[in-house]
Formats: sequence, structure tokens, C-alpha cells
Amino acid sequence: MTETAIDYTEKLDVKTRHQNTLKKEVSFKGIGIHTGHQVTLTFCPAEKGSGISFQRIDLPSKPVIPATVEYVQDTSRNTTIGIGDTKVHTIEHVLAALSAYKIDNLVIQVDGPEPPVGNGSSDVFLKLIEESGVEEQSALKPIIAIKKPIYYSKDSIHIVALPADEFKISYTLHYPQITSIGSQYHSTVITPESFKDELSECRTFALYRELKMLMDAGLIKGGSLDNAVVIHEEAIFSKEGLKFPNEMVRHKILDMVGDLSLVGFSINAHIISICSGHATNVAFAKKLLNHITMENV
Repeated sequence: MTETAIDYTEKLDVKTRHQNTLKKEVSFKGIGIHTGHQVTLTFCPAEKGSGISFQRIDLPSKPVIPATVEYVQDTSRNTTIGIGDTKVHTIEHVLAALSAYKIDNLVIQVDGPEPPVGNGSSDVFLKLIEESGVEEQSALKPIIAIKKPIYYSKDSIHIVALPADEFKISYTLHYPQITSIGSQYHSTVITPESFKDELSECRTFALYRELKMLMDAGLIKGGSLDNAVVIHEEAIFSKEGLKFPNEMVRHKILDMVGDLSLVGFSINAHIISICSGHATNVAFAKKLLNHITMENV
């Protein structure tokens, strides 16, 4: 689904901005955290109105997968998109940086099944954006402001979007059984500046007791203290120490920025989340998309 498929301006509260792509191709090579494959990722500028997509250039047909909720196939420990058996895993950290920097049109080429993880955050992708520079395009991008609350709940997980004139996320993380995490809260308006300063360096984390389960499931083959924080009761294992005392909740916001970008629209809303993860983020993104579509019917 492309943003030009619907005339949003008829019934919704819509502002616009110019679409953006990058000025030149930029690449980064590294290991995929779950697959353990060495992968090169290349950001390739794309035409206006084309959206964000991933291209598996290691496969004979070089298939292209749009980065939208329609193509999400798995959200168990990361967000995976695919068409049939062709998949790209762990796309959320890439998409978070692109969304925060308002990059609308880009082909992301990868020569493997998963982007490189970098240090487990979005900072390497942010550096690629800054190395290339942002190019404004002539086409306009709708910024849709929701007009009434939208909510999603599953067990102890809750997400609500409230009307707002900006894109803001407030997140509460609650691990009462893990002393070193406990309850953490962070709230920020998502802008290029706030993303860079408050979120981009915040790394993925895992509980020590989950590591065997993840390895038995064939995951975290490329995981190490170079690209993750490991937590065990009162102990935190981190190669460089924590970036922030509440780095874990900030990483959850980073993930949410990436997952919600799969809606395919720029949205003004205050998103309040309690303990959501990839599965519930994507479920909420689908609900947002349905709401936006139905409001325009």
C-alpha cells in the first residue's frame, strides 16, 4: 500500500511535508545478531512515492520486499518481513533511524537474510544517513493527526494513541522480578535531534536466563557483548557500561519507532505504551492503519 493510494485530505486532519530520500548510496558491513551471517547493507536513494523497501541481492531474482505491515511474517523476537520464503529479519533498528530522520523513499539492499546489527542500536544507520545527507523531493508526504483515542490491550500489555500535534512516545517498562531493571519510564517527542541524543545508541538487551532458550531456537548466533546488554538479577553485563540508567526502556522506544513506521504514514499522536514488544507494536500498527483507512471511507 502506498501513501498515494488514498486521498487523505478529504476527511482526515492532514498536514504535509516534502518527501525525502538520501543523496547517495552508503554501505555498512557487519554481523546479523540472530542469523550470525556477515552482511553488507546499502542504502540506495529511491524515487518519490516509492516508499521504503528491502532487496535481497544475494538471491538470483533479487526480490524486493516493501517495509509495510502487510508483509510482516514474524514478531517473536524481532520484526521480520517477507514474501513467501524470502525474508528479511530484524529490520526494526534500521527503520527506526529512517523514520526518525523522515526518510520516505529508499531501497535497502542486503546480501543476506538480516541487516548487520552494529552495536545493537540504531546509531550505525543514523551515521549512514548523516554520511549520505538527506535530499528533499518534490512530492508531498501526508502527516495524519488522529482525531480520537485508539487503544490496544493484550493481557498486561497496553498501547493507546491520543490526539496530539506531534509524534511522541511515552513508554513504561516493568520487570519486577529483575532487580537491575525494575520499572523504567521514558517519554520523548520523536525528532531527528531527540532520536540521536536520547535513543539511537540504546542497545538491545536480553535476560541471562533467556539465552539458552534463544540459542536452542537457532537465534542470537551473532550475539555478543559487542552488540547487546545481558542482564542477570542485579548484574548488568555490558562492554561499555550503560548509555543511560534507563537504557532498556529507551531501546524499547527505539524498537517502537521502527515497528510503527510499518504503517507507511507520518502520524501525529501521543503513543503511550506499557510493556509492548514487537508483536503488539505491529498489531497496534495494523489497528492504526485500519483506523486511518476507515476514517477516509
